Amino acid sequence: MARIKKSRLIQRAPSFGGFTPFGVQQSISKEVVVSYEEYEAFTLCDYELLKHEEAAGLMGVSRPTFTRIYSSARRKLAQALAEAATIRIEGGSVEMATRWFHCSACSIDFNTEGEADARCPLCSSSNVTQNR
Repeated sequence: MARIKKSRLIQRAPSFGGFTPFGVQQSISKEVVVSYEEYEAFTLCDYELLKHEEAAGLMGVSRPTFTRIYSSARRKLAQALAEAATIRIEGGSVEMATRWFHCSACSIDFNTEGEADARCPLCSSSNVTQNR
Protein backbone atom coordinates (compact mmCIF):
# COMPACT_ATOMS: atom_id res chain seq x y z
CA MET A 1 0.00 0.00 0.00
CA ALA A 2 1.26 3.49 -0.85
CA ARG A 3 2.44 5.83 1.87
CA ILE A 4 0.29 8.84 2.76
CA LYS A 5 1.63 11.98 1.08
CA LYS A 6 3.17 14.42 3.55
CA SER A 7 1.93 18.03 3.39
CA ARG A 8 4.41 20.52 1.99
CA LEU A 9 4.81 23.95 3.59
CA ILE A 10 4.27 26.96 1.38
CA GLN A 11 4.96 30.54 2.40
CA ARG A 12 1.95 31.93 0.53
CA ALA A 13 -0.41 30.71 -2.14
CA PRO A 14 -0.38 32.75 -5.34
CA SER A 15 -2.98 35.54 -5.53
CA PHE A 16 -4.01 34.40 -9.01
CA GLY A 17 -5.32 31.18 -10.51
CA GLY A 18 -3.07 30.89 -13.54
CA PHE A 19 -2.19 32.37 -16.93
CA THR A 20 -3.59 32.24 -20.43
CA PRO A 21 -1.49 32.59 -23.58
CA PHE A 22 -1.71 35.84 -25.50
CA GLY A 23 -2.52 35.85 -29.20
CA VAL A 24 -3.34 32.14 -29.58
CA GLN A 25 -5.02 31.37 -32.91
CA GLN A 26 -6.83 28.29 -31.60
CA SER A 27 -10.21 28.61 -29.91
CA ILE A 28 -9.52 25.62 -27.64
CA SER A 29 -6.10 25.58 -26.03
CA LYS A 30 -4.58 22.88 -23.89
CA GLU A 31 -4.34 23.29 -20.15
CA VAL A 32 -1.45 22.50 -17.80
CA VAL A 33 -2.19 22.16 -14.08
CA VAL A 34 0.60 23.19 -11.71
CA SER A 35 0.11 22.29 -8.04
CA TYR A 36 0.73 24.76 -5.22
CA GLU A 37 3.85 22.89 -4.11
CA GLU A 38 5.22 22.94 -7.67
CA TYR A 39 4.56 26.68 -7.88
CA GLU A 40 6.30 27.18 -4.51
CA ALA A 41 9.34 25.10 -5.57
CA PHE A 42 9.66 27.02 -8.83
CA THR A 43 9.34 30.35 -7.02
CA LEU A 44 11.91 29.47 -4.36
CA CYS A 45 14.54 28.30 -6.87
CA ASP A 46 14.04 30.47 -9.92
CA TYR A 47 12.66 33.69 -8.40
CA GLU A 48 14.21 33.80 -4.94
CA LEU A 49 17.35 31.99 -6.17
CA LEU A 50 17.58 29.60 -3.22
CA LYS A 51 19.58 26.39 -3.35
CA HIS A 52 17.65 23.12 -3.30
CA GLU A 53 18.73 22.36 0.28
CA GLU A 54 17.48 25.75 1.53
CA ALA A 55 14.21 25.53 -0.37
CA ALA A 56 13.61 21.95 0.79
CA GLY A 57 14.02 23.11 4.39
CA LEU A 58 11.45 25.86 3.89
CA MET A 59 8.98 23.40 2.38
CA GLY A 60 9.58 20.76 5.05
CA VAL A 61 10.65 18.01 2.63
CA SER A 62 13.89 16.21 1.83
CA ARG A 63 16.19 17.55 -0.86
CA PRO A 64 15.47 14.64 -3.28
CA THR A 65 11.71 15.16 -2.83
CA PHE A 66 12.13 18.87 -3.45
CA THR A 67 14.12 18.16 -6.62
CA ARG A 68 11.32 15.91 -7.93
CA ILE A 69 8.69 18.61 -7.23
CA TYR A 70 10.86 21.31 -8.84
CA SER A 71 11.60 19.18 -11.93
CA SER A 72 7.90 18.49 -12.38
CA ALA A 73 7.11 22.22 -12.17
CA ARG A 74 9.76 23.16 -14.74
CA ARG A 75 8.62 20.40 -17.11
CA LYS A 76 4.98 21.57 -16.89
CA LEU A 77 5.85 25.25 -17.35
CA ALA A 78 8.07 24.44 -20.34
CA GLN A 79 5.25 22.39 -21.87
CA ALA A 80 2.79 25.27 -21.37
CA LEU A 81 5.13 27.74 -23.07
CA ALA A 82 6.02 25.41 -25.95
CA GLU A 83 2.40 24.44 -26.63
CA ALA A 84 0.79 27.83 -25.81
CA ALA A 85 -1.28 26.13 -23.13
CA THR A 86 -3.21 27.73 -20.31
CA ILE A 87 -1.52 27.36 -16.91
CA ARG A 88 -3.84 26.66 -13.97
CA ILE A 89 -2.47 26.65 -10.41
CA GLU A 90 -4.41 24.51 -7.97
CA GLY A 91 -4.38 21.48 -5.73
CA GLY A 92 -1.64 19.58 -4.03
CA SER A 93 -0.91 18.56 -0.47
CA VAL A 94 0.07 21.84 1.20
CA GLU A 95 -0.06 23.73 4.49
CA MET A 96 0.62 27.40 5.02
CA ALA A 97 3.87 28.02 6.89
CA THR A 98 2.53 31.25 8.40
CA ARG A 99 -0.89 32.77 8.89
CA TRP A 100 -1.81 35.41 6.28
CA PHE A 101 -4.43 38.08 6.80
CA HIS A 102 -6.19 40.73 4.73
CA CYS A 103 -7.05 44.12 6.23
CA SER A 104 -10.48 45.35 5.11
CA ALA A 105 -9.69 48.92 6.12
CA CYS A 106 -6.52 49.53 4.06
CA SER A 107 -6.57 46.48 1.73
CA ILE A 108 -3.11 45.13 2.52
CA ASP A 109 -2.08 41.52 3.10
CA PHE A 110 0.23 40.68 5.98
CA ASN A 111 1.37 37.64 7.92
CA THR A 112 1.94 36.73 11.53
CA GLU A 113 3.21 33.63 13.27
CA GLY A 114 1.71 34.41 16.69
CA GLU A 115 -1.64 33.14 17.89
CA ALA A 116 -2.72 36.51 19.33
CA ASP A 117 -5.50 38.55 17.75
CA ALA A 118 -4.23 39.92 14.47
CA ARG A 119 -4.11 43.67 13.93
CA CYS A 120 -3.09 45.43 10.74
CA PRO A 121 0.52 46.62 11.00
CA LEU A 122 -0.22 49.63 8.77
CA CYS A 123 -3.46 51.10 10.17
CA SER A 124 -3.83 49.07 13.43
CA SER A 125 -7.33 47.98 12.44
CA SER A 126 -8.69 44.77 13.91
CA ASN A 127 -11.03 44.35 10.93
CA VAL A 128 -8.93 41.59 9.34
CA THR A 129 -9.78 38.22 7.83
CA GLN A 130 -7.52 35.19 7.60
CA ASN A 131 -6.67 34.11 4.05
CA ARG A 132 -6.77 30.41 3.29
